[in-house]
Amino acid sequence: MKIHLYLPSGLYEELRTHLLPRGNKLEQAAFIFAKVSQDLALTRFEVMAVEKLTGSDFDEQGIGYLELADETRKRLIKRAHDLSTSLIEIHSHPMPWPAQFSEYDRQGLLETVPHMLWRLAKRPYVAIVLAPSGFDALVWLGDPQKPSALDALVAGNQIMKPTNLSLAQWL
Repeated sequence: MKIHLYLPSGLYEELRTHLLPRGNKLEQAAFIFAKVSQDLALTRFEVMAVEKLTGSDFDEQGIGYLELADETRKRLIKRAHDLSTSLIEIHSHPMPWPAQFSEYDRQGLLETVPHMLWRLAKRPYVAIVLAPSGFDALVWLGDPQKPSALDALVAGNQIMKPTNLSLAQWL
């Protein structure tokens, strides 16, 4: 089964501008609230809303790490619950390396994913890391121990593929 995330025209560029601002070396983050539909061939994520996070949304924000404040996490979960959507986290790695999740990211996802799947009634969870050179993504459709690859990010008429460097390290 293929897994695609569909972004409206212009949203990818808007997110890149927010997540990779010029001259900034700190990681940044945003969340997408997405409706999920599935058939035998495709799991489809459609954007319903976006929340771009700022400095006050984090307990810690640095060159190689981010930690959401508890109030931010609660607010995001409540909004996803109210909208009946899945959550898609996106954070940046502003370094000039290929896009992939760091060891710090993987440790955080081991904690975060089971909690999010439980809190959001087992709706899928997606994590994306965006670097200047591209992006990588992991998708949890149900089992918090077994992420899948995102096959494509469709932004307007543009189809983009993740690096898929992280999936092999996860398994």
